[in-house]
Amino acid sequence: MQASQLHRDSHMSKRLCYQPIQGADTYCFSQLCSSAGNQRAQLNVDDIGDRFCTLESSSGSQGYAAHNSTSTVTFSSNGSTISQQDSRSNPSDQHNSIDYAYGSPVSGSSITDDLSDFRHKLRELESVMLGPDSDVIDSFDSIFQEGTENPEMGTWGQVMDVITKGSLKKILIACAKAVSDNDVLMAQWLMDELRKMVSVCGEPMQRLGAYMLEGLVARLASSGSCIYKSLRCKEPARAELLSYMHILYEVCPYFKFGYMSANGAIAEAMKDEDRVHIIDFQISQGTQWITLIQAFASRPGRPPHIRITGIDDPASAYARGGGLDIVGRRLSKLAKLYNVPFEFHSAAISGCDVQQKNLSIRRGEALAVNFAFMLHHMPDESVSTENHRDRLLRLVKGLSPKVVTVVEQESNTNTAAFYPRFIETLDYYNAMFESIDVTLPRQHKERINIEQHCLAREVVNILACEGAERVERHELLGKWRLRFAMAGFTAYPLSSLVNATIKTLLDNYSNRYRIEEREGALYLGWMDRDLVASCAWK
Repeated sequence: MQASQLHRDSHMSKRLCYQPIQGADTYCFSQLCSSAGNQRAQLNVDDIGDRFCTLESSSGSQGYAAHNSTSTVTFSSNGSTISQQDSRSNPSDQHNSIDYAYGSPVSGSSITDDLSDFRHKLRELESVMLGPDSDVIDSFDSIFQEGTENPEMGTWGQVMDVITKGSLKKILIACAKAVSDNDVLMAQWLMDELRKMVSVCGEPMQRLGAYMLEGLVARLASSGSCIYKSLRCKEPARAELLSYMHILYEVCPYFKFGYMSANGAIAEAMKDEDRVHIIDFQISQGTQWITLIQAFASRPGRPPHIRITGIDDPASAYARGGGLDIVGRRLSKLAKLYNVPFEFHSAAISGCDVQQKNLSIRRGEALAVNFAFMLHHMPDESVSTENHRDRLLRLVKGLSPKVVTVVEQESNTNTAAFYPRFIETLDYYNAMFESIDVTLPRQHKERINIEQHCLAREVVNILACEGAERVERHELLGKWRLRFAMAGFTAYPLSSLVNATIKTLLDNYSNRYRIEEREGALYLGWMDRDLVASCAWK
């Protein structure tokens, strides 16, 4: 996840704005609050490597068109989907040829052009399993109800029971199990049912279900071989993407929590230093450093000389409207306003390619290294013999930093096999979609854009991609602890003063958010689900 440049004149920004706190022990923490479906569409997947794409830019109540495809996917003003159906499938040879039409997360398609033929074949199977008088096939379009006790299906009859009872979550799980087992006919059948149940304008599970269905279909259609390229949809306009990220930044506390906790550890570690060098391995818009510069400006005596080395993949330039020099100019202007001596060094390079020569290390500077929502993008030993995840940690340890800050999503999707990874993703992102639902009205004109461009691609990447193409590889904090320990780091517990300051952040949000301190780390959660973990090392 990334955060946009903070719009300081926004309503929430005013509520979270900086209020000076005097005193050498408290100045560092005063600035750590951020300024802060009746008809369904289909796409042909015969050439899925070239044409598969549904997560495209959209706005408000206008139509949403699928990019570069032979048919279009549109949203009507009420959130339903509109298009044609022209898919084909051969149920007798599903394991050898996946030649069927596929609906986007807000679309649908039939399993076959000859639905009566499919129903006839399915009735023959039902007759063997349930008896000749079964009328399940004739009525399965209208018998959805809640609940089942057995989501892991072993027979068609059990799956029919799940469909009859109509639990979207459990039908998603049953579909994932079919995909995991390479049971293509079962998976396609369940996907056809799921398309009737998901909606980008519905309840949180319906919205998340739309994107998880997207991931399931993508995985089934391509087996993960070329999906990374096929998901490269047309990017939204720069201003639009910045707007989406800004809204997410404001309505949910995930980024603010991460940035505040990291800044608190850096401010405390550097409180007696005259020259500070911060290496940010994913600087994005540079939003994190606004409040830290303000905090250093209020330090008793004179502020330290601050130098920031900002690293970011060149492919991220579209999200800034240009290169890293834009971030440098923005932060330099802010530092000048607060009379803080400041330098900016840019390194437009992927984290996998970073070497010490890119980091502009100087003698006499106290070093802080920031890994905020970044390390999970680095491939580890399960992907590459180079193991860039651990290589970066060893590289940083060799620089002798005073403090290293880590903020990561608290999820376990890195090395998990597809099916347990699906279950984990379903649970994790359902909590996120619920939290967005509390803040943004369900019909908010930008909410679809936020979920599409900020969250949906993560979901699809986790579910549909493997190997180097899967870039969303989250690990739990326990695993990060092991990696940092093996690299030679020791824990740097956050102070109680920093933690207390951060906890005030949640006063501006739903009371269903919670912050817990465990073993020197901070966790931000939604109800009983941990979502983000923050810790520091030295």
